[in-house]
Amino acid sequence: MRIAVVGATGLVGSVMLQVLEERGFADCEIIAAASPKSVGKKIDFAGRQLTVVSVEKAIDSCCDFAIFSAGGKASKQYAPLFAQKGTRVIDNSSAWRMDEKVPLVVPEINADAIKAEDKIIANPNCSTIQMVLALSKLHKAFRIKRIVVSTYQSVTGTGVKAVQQLSCEQRNEPCQKAYPYQIHENVLPHGGDFLSDGYTTEEEKLLNETRKIFDDYSIGVSATVARVPVLGGHSESVNVEFFEPFTLSEVYSLLNATPGVVVEDKPEANLYPMPINTIGRDEVFVGRVRKDPSQANTLNMWVVADNLRKGAATNAIQIMEYIAANVK
Repeated sequence: MRIAVVGATGLVGSVMLQVLEERGFADCEIIAAASPKSVGKKIDFAGRQLTVVSVEKAIDSCCDFAIFSAGGKASKQYAPLFAQKGTRVIDNSSAWRMDEKVPLVVPEINADAIKAEDKIIANPNCSTIQMVLALSKLHKAFRIKRIVVSTYQSVTGTGVKAVQQLSCEQRNEPCQKAYPYQIHENVLPHGGDFLSDGYTTEEEKLLNETRKIFDDYSIGVSATVARVPVLGGHSESVNVEFFEPFTLSEVYSLLNATPGVVVEDKPEANLYPMPINTIGRDEVFVGRVRKDPSQANTLNMWVVADNLRKGAATNAIQIMEYIAANVK
């Protein structure tokens, strides 16, 4: 296959290249594309060097797939141009997620939403992916009524500039700021842009994307997003109310049967998911599972995943793998 990685020099783009190599695509023709300022740079991939090209050149290469992580503006501009050439686009930005003609896919949940005619497929937001994967079989069994989620999101979700800000602040050095305030030794209850209702765009994504992936627009979602001074992995405190009653043994059984989910829940041994242990892993880790004593049919859980892997690169490449094997 011929695969373009658009935004190859960014944080997620570099992880996409790493995951492509790990998952058996080292011998494919990989075209690394990025903005004009990066054209001509060299990138290491599978023991060889790739020369970064312009997005326009990548379009003309008539690739089988183009995996995007270049921001919403670039995706809106270039994804249709790739599609016109017959290239299937898997986009990691928010540009296409809520377009009713574009499938929004977590392969373990709704890969069958992808049809032969779909040329653009949207990758959900990192926080949404890990939450819905953990809840997917529970929703089928007990049907979700309402979710209250608080996220503790790594600075890597914001990009290179945010990582540099945290690193500089830790060394007490001046730096360009990705956030309006210091992030070192701090927590910012602010992810994305504020909307007129007081919520942020990151919080809005958790509502809209969850409903679309589950194809259930009756689900209530109330989200609070926070940035924490962590360099890898997003954590989430999830409180979920179901229509149907459940037992904890049923919950554990369903979680253990969910592809891509690992249960780490032995409080007596201080075993629970932590972002430091998820770095470089593709699984979603779930722990602190317990019934909510204040509300019937309600469950608490703690959900952690590497936001650059399953939350972005790995999910996108799993979509590509599914299409290559199943969609003609």
